Amino acid sequence: MKLEDIKTPAYVCEEAKLKSNLNILSHVAKESGAKVLCALKGFAFSPGMPLVSKMLNGATCSGLIEAKYAKEHGFREIHTYSPAFSDDDIDEVLSISHHVVFNSFAQWRRFATKAKNSKASIGLRVNPNVSASPTDMYNPCGKYSRLGITKTNFEFSELDGIEGLHFHALCEESAQSLEIVLKAFEEQFGQIIPRMKWINFGGGHHITKAGYDIELLINLIKNFSQKYGVQVYIEPGEAVGWECGFLIASVLDIVDNEQKTCIIDASAECHMPDTILMPYRPKIRGERVDGKFCYRFGGATCLAGDIVGAEAGEPIYSFDKPIDIGDRVIFEDQIHYTIVKNTTFNGVKLPSLAMMDESGNVAIWREFGYDDYAKRN
Repeated sequence: MKLEDIKTPAYVCEEAKLKSNLNILSHVAKESGAKVLCALKGFAFSPGMPLVSKMLNGATCSGLIEAKYAKEHGFREIHTYSPAFSDDDIDEVLSISHHVVFNSFAQWRRFATKAKNSKASIGLRVNPNVSASPTDMYNPCGKYSRLGITKTNFEFSELDGIEGLHFHALCEESAQSLEIVLKAFEEQFGQIIPRMKWINFGGGHHITKAGYDIELLINLIKNFSQKYGVQVYIEPGEAVGWECGFLIASVLDIVDNEQKTCIIDASAECHMPDTILMPYRPKIRGERVDGKFCYRFGGATCLAGDIVGAEAGEPIYSFDKPIDIGDRVIFEDQIHYTIVKNTTFNGVKLPSLAMMDESGNVAIWREFGYDDYAKRN
C-alpha cells in the first residue's frame, strides 16, 4: 500500500535509508578492522533486523531480554552488559552471549566461577571519567555515575579470567570527542590493555550523521588496534537508525486557545520520549521558518505537557498552508530510541511498525491494540 493508505499512528522505516546507514557502518568495519555491533537499546526495529544482522557483526544487549532478541534475529555475535545481573538471569546470559561485561568487581567475583566455566569471553566496564554528552541525563561518566569502574576503584590484581575492557563515554558525539576519551582511557588503563584480547569503545558514535569525520574514526581504531594488538568493537545505536524513518500521525482535532493546537493520535510523552528527556524539537515534514499558519502539536493524553517540542522551548510550527482535521503529520527521524522506549500511558495505542521499500510501497509489519495494553498492566 501507499503511505496515504496506512492507519495512523505508525513508525515507518525507510529501507533505502537504513541500507545507506548500514553501508557506512560496514565501510568503517572493513577499513578499520573493528567489529561494529548494533546497540539494541537504541535500535530494535524488528522489520529491519534481517538487514542489520546480515550487514553488521553482531548486537550489543543490555540484559537477558535483549540477548534473547538478538539470538532470535540471527546476530552473529551477542555481547551483553548490564549495570547488574541477577541470579535468575546470569546462567542464560552466559549461555547466549559471546561476550559478557560486568559493571563492578563485586559482580565479577559473584559470578566468576560460572563465567569461567562458560564459553563467553568476559570483560569489565571501566569509567575513564572523561565524556562528551549533550545533557547530563545521557552522560555515562557524569558525577556519581554508577556505570563502569573508575581507576580509583579498579582492582588491577584481579584480572584472572578477564579478556576485555569496555568503556562508553559518548552520546551522539564526534570522532574528535572519541579521540579525547581514548586518550584518557589509555592514560588510566594503558598498563593492562596489552593483556586484553579486545577493547570495546562503546556507543554514542554519531557515524552516519552528516559531517562526521569517518576517516578520523578509522585511523583512531586502526592505530589503537595495531598499538596494543587487540580487537576493537564499537556499538552505535543512533547511527544505525539515524534519519531512516518517521512517525506519521493524524490530526484528530484543532483547539484554539490564543494559539491553535493540533491534537494528534500520537504523543510526545508516549511515542517520542527523547523529545522530552533530551530535550529536542523534532522536525515536521513541510514546516517553514516563515510560514503564515502556526500550530502547536499535542498528544491525545491527559498530560498537560504532552506538547511536541515544548521541553526544547520551541513548540510552534509554521506552514505555508493551513492544517485541517484529518490531515497527516510526519515527524522526521523517529525510529531510533522511540520504539524501544515508548509506553501505553493513558491507554494510547502504540504506533504500528511499517517498512517502506525503495519504490515507496509500505508494508505493515505489526499492529498494536488492547491486548498490548492489558498485558502490560
